[in-house]
Amino acid sequence: MKFRRQRREEVGINLTPLIDVVFLLLIFFMVSTTFTRETQLSIDLPEASGRPLDTPQQRIEILIDESGTYRVNGQALVDNQVRTLQAAIYRLSAGDTTMPMIITADAQAAHQDVVRAMDAAGQMGFVHLSITTRAPGEPSGRTRNG
Repeated sequence: MKFRRQRREEVGINLTPLIDVVFLLLIFFMVSTTFTRETQLSIDLPEASGRPLDTPQQRIEILIDESGTYRVNGQALVDNQVRTLQAAIYRLSAGDTTMPMIITADAQAAHQDVVRAMDAAGQMGFVHLSITTRAPGEPSGRTRNG
């Protein structure tokens, strides 16, 4: 008697469901991840509503107009270089770094110009530094003659 041999199918693992599950997990993690967008930071600057302190008679005041021109105690500088600004500050302070310094910048002045003035004062060792602000609701049309 001759028996027929049954054909055996090849045994294998079907990877299609495994790949589907991996892709679903990948999509889930991609959708649930939060991405930070640092370019869209919104910054709310604080308002200055405190009472101004009594300012001593001897102080250094740096005025910065909208074009970036510096004035130190009303005297215009020949250029906007840090060394020129430091020389004018040194001439007025005579090396006394404990004198209070006030920086008054126009609202349209570049941030770099204000930072340059602060950097010049910091390099010279000044520690009493104030920035002039206006109170909320105060008109910004004040002008200063120097």
